Amino acid sequence: MLAVCGLLAGTAAVSFAATADRIGAATGRSVGVVEGPVDGGDAPAVRLRWTPPGAAERVDAVAVGGPVPAPGTRTEVAFDPADPGSPLIPGAEVLVDGDRWLTVLSLAVVVALLVLGVLGWQVLSRRRAFALPARTARVRRVRWQQGLWTRSYLETESNPQRWIPVHFDPVLVGLPAPTTVRLHGDPLRDRVVAAVVPGPDGDHPLVPSGPVRLVEPRGHRTDNPSRPDDTVGQRSAALARLARQLRADLPLVVPAPFLGLLWTYVDRGGVLTWASATALTAALGLWLGAFRGSDPS
Repeated sequence: MLAVCGLLAGTAAVSFAATADRIGAATGRSVGVVEGPVDGGDAPAVRLRWTPPGAAERVDAVAVGGPVPAPGTRTEVAFDPADPGSPLIPGAEVLVDGDRWLTVLSLAVVVALLVLGVLGWQVLSRRRAFALPARTARVRRVRWQQGLWTRSYLETESNPQRWIPVHFDPVLVGLPAPTTVRLHGDPLRDRVVAAVVPGPDGDHPLVPSGPVRLVEPRGHRTDNPSRPDDTVGQRSAALARLARQLRADLPLVVPAPFLGLLWTYVDRGGVLTWASATALTAALGLWLGAFRGSDPS
């Protein structure tokens, strides 16, 4: 997520700087009249009749990035006194491009700050959870699938039952149902509870992926077997690979091209706008899957 935000911010900053140089040089002001559209160009353009201060009247073509002004429209004109042959009017393509790249830059920075803020909050809240007093409890590992989301929970056997969401760990595949774990925190009272699975090779912490649920999650439920079979080790090793996690999260990327098309339509952009929006929404989908603790099993 941060890599995509950095790439978009760098591209937007370079592109905005190119348009800002031309916009900043247009320090002269005048008033002109739009005579009509220019035919045959790659981009929409209008003929502008205007008079620079202290110079003769002239007619120039101005590329526009939005709706074409109607013939006879009076408009403000900004121009470079050293190069009056490239005037700008409200809605000019250069101004629209500059505004578009500034929006992309601002959005990338805001999203990056949001991701860093959530990361900091997760680290602090999870460290605080593992520092809570510990107690033993019997739980079952259950997996719920709802739409594109799949998450693992530790379901307590005591009444009233609670469901503790945890980030996926290969050790979950081999947990008997039920099994005894050490819970840091009280599921009946604390919002975030961490779990530790004791084993012959030492304790194995399970990081919580969200607050404790008071009601059973919705969706399709899958329970762990009461006793793991001989293939648990092989399946755990396969599930531990990053490629398997990415394949499991690919459905979260499916809406990205369509959201990119919607963004492009609203922003009146082109292929580059669509590619930027698609990359950002795709990375956001993968990040949300990791944030919620998607389960690749």
